[in-house]
Amino acid sequence: MQIDFFVSNACATLCKHIHCANFASIGGKMPGHRKHSQGGIARAEKLSPEERSAIASSAAKARWLEDTGEDDLPKATHRGEISIGDIKLPCAVLDNGQRVVSEFGITRVLGSRSGASKRLKKASEEDGALVPVFLAPPRLKPFISDEILNGPLKPVIYRDKQRRVVGYSAEALPAVCEIWLEARHANALQQQQLAKAQNAEILMRGLAHVGIVALVDEATGYQSERDRDELNKILSCYLADERLKWAKRFPDEFYKQIYRLKKWRWPNHGNRTPYVGKITNAIVYEKLPPGVMKELQSRNPTQEGTGRRKWKHHQFLSEDIGQPDLRDHLMQLIALMRISPDWPTFENHIKLAFPARGDQMFLDLES
Repeated sequence: MQIDFFVSNACATLCKHIHCANFASIGGKMPGHRKHSQGGIARAEKLSPEERSAIASSAAKARWLEDTGEDDLPKATHRGEISIGDIKLPCAVLDNGQRVVSEFGITRVLGSRSGASKRLKKASEEDGALVPVFLAPPRLKPFISDEILNGPLKPVIYRDKQRRVVGYSAEALPAVCEIWLEARHANALQQQQLAKAQNAEILMRGLAHVGIVALVDEATGYQSERDRDELNKILSCYLADERLKWAKRFPDEFYKQIYRLKKWRWPNHGNRTPYVGKITNAIVYEKLPPGVMKELQSRNPTQEGTGRRKWKHHQFLSEDIGQPDLRDHLMQLIALMRISPDWPTFENHIKLAFPARGDQMFLDLES
């Protein structure tokens, strides 16, 4: 089977990506080559022209980077696939936090099969500009600015395990779609290019509902790690690095209001029932930012035998953020207590003022 020079280069590049060895000759039979090399060639021959072009383009950009001596590449830590309708785009989150979409994936959805596109791309690369295949058609050129090419469309080359992969910032995807849609609106596209513009419209509609960064995070599983990072930021601001000395943080009125609303008798010697501690956790500490209560319990565990904690939770709150927020919260609670005739009414006020997920809203419809 005769394979033209371009397809042969694409085959060689693909085989390199899947670690094929002994790829000594192009086109025709290759004596002595391994079975998995045959499989790689067969898969390469089944690729569409734009898919082969994307693979060859990625290899060219990787070689270009290698020639510059820049080998300190970011690494993919999370990988996934964005799905919008029937469109699927491989994506990744890098160890520097950048979200990227693979060039191969974008080309598969928005690329062009035309030989003119490939020639234009090659000519542009010779001039020093790394033009992506999916924007190489000459009819798109009037709609592509240097600002876009040198900004969001600057290629990102990263490592995915042992491979070098070419991608683009996830934020570039809406800009690419906009170029195709502007060209369609100006009636600048050929008939065979309208399907690509339709794909761009589908992508834009999907991105209008969910941001591209959120889509990448969801597809790669980075969402949970991002939530974890945000929690760590909250805890680092809200909690003190070291336990603070004890100081009175809860006014007496806070406890007296609890006893009044519960219709309990106020103790003469200040020995409050242990149940007050559970109430305090429920209406104070559990209403602080998510994750704070769990971290307080970890830093200030109950002691074996007594079931009590050695310290007060508030001693672990930071002086600049945690302590002031606790004070403000207590003042709001006391205000709600004062206007409540009994505990059930106060609980409803709590739900209205500090709603939690799953709480039923209470509305007083009496006139």
